[in-house]
Amino acid sequence: MENRITVDALHLKKLIREAEALSDEAIIAMARLKQAMLVARQNPQIEVYTGQRALVRLTEAESHALAMSSNLLRVHDELSKLARVHAGGDLGEPTVIPKADLAAAPAERERERA
Repeated sequence: MENRITVDALHLKKLIREAEALSDEAIIAMARLKQAMLVARQNPQIEVYTGQRALVRLTEAESHALAMSSNLLRVHDELSKLARVHAGGDLGEPTVIPKADLAAAPAERERERA
């Protein structure tokens, strides 16, 4: 039975890392998109307000992606705790996530930090 626990733990470890990487990739892709949108509207033939609603919506999407990333960190933290209890014997370093990153923070506070 312990072998099954180890196999499951390794599988979950792989999947959470994949999910975290995909979350980061989504944030990076949106940052690139925002940069391209801002560069495109710097064209002198384009009105300065062009695409403003799209930028606002993209910023909202970025906020949701950051919230998703934070929630994945919380999932990772919970899985790490479960692994210590049920799949002991892990010789690696435990996942350490600062308490401030685990606290639920509204998007407004996240934007103020930036």
